[in-house]
Amino acid sequence: MKQIPVILDGDPGHDDAIAWVLANSSPKLKILACTSVCGNQTIEKTTYNALRIMALINLKVPFAMGRPRPLVGDPIVAPNVHGQTGLDGPKLPEPAIVPLSIGSVELIAKIIEESDEPVTIISTGPLTNVGAFLLLYPHLKPRIARISMMGGGISTGNWTPAAEFNILVDPEAADIVFRSGVPIIMSGLDVTLKALVFPEDFERIRTLKNPVAIVVAEWLDFFYNFHRKLGYAGAPVHDAVAVTALIHPEILSSKDLFVQVETTGDYCRGMTIADRLGVLGQRANAKVITGINRKAFVDVLIKAASNYGKDNNG
Repeated sequence: MKQIPVILDGDPGHDDAIAWVLANSSPKLKILACTSVCGNQTIEKTTYNALRIMALINLKVPFAMGRPRPLVGDPIVAPNVHGQTGLDGPKLPEPAIVPLSIGSVELIAKIIEESDEPVTIISTGPLTNVGAFLLLYPHLKPRIARISMMGGGISTGNWTPAAEFNILVDPEAADIVFRSGVPIIMSGLDVTLKALVFPEDFERIRTLKNPVAIVVAEWLDFFYNFHRKLGYAGAPVHDAVAVTALIHPEILSSKDLFVQVETTGDYCRGMTIADRLGVLGQRANAKVITGINRKAFVDVLIKAASNYGKDNNG
């Protein structure tokens, strides 16, 4: 099986953490590096969380810390969703590695430039690192195979009525990405709100009894506790859909659409606007994931967690 070389870029985050567990367990992916971005919490906290996740799943690849703020504007964090640490819940191992002296953008450029084949970026946080990379290293753009991102929503927002959190944190970076011409797989709220893991599914994961599976179940417990108060029947594991789009696209449905990002406006800053009727006459710039086989998605997550019972490398 030919592996897809990927860089994991995120702001862990419970759903980012589960996405990284999934990516590391898949024989279809070859993780070349990980990078952190400010989003769910400050860059210091998301960096610490990313390193602890890597220690948990025994992922030993180069890691670099991202910028402390979005390209424009102040950071937005989500302690009400992910807790004061950004990854509240189960106790995690301390980091086994330290960040490189270079930043996330420089590491992304180094990995992409040195790779023998085009690299896919899996972005599960704000697009700050990816947007900055495209600005600073435009000559490397052809070396990006695709960007599989969790962010946006063509029908709704979640942090404002119009905007999803990851895009709202750094709309300018998202605008750069969508204008870049790089192939994009967009896993937005249109699909991720359907990617629900129910409490009975938590128990299926917990009964695997390996250390990673137990932590994943406890992450889901914490994440669901927030969403249950909003009336959700389960925990929407948003970010894992961006990984699933690469390793199990057959359980997803999508539409190729032209998507723009609103960077101004009193009410719609951060909105991802899709030309669903084709009125602009523009070529599609994103494969927008719109549907998911929920039961199959849960089975994918359970299989991923079970792999850590065989060895701790996924």
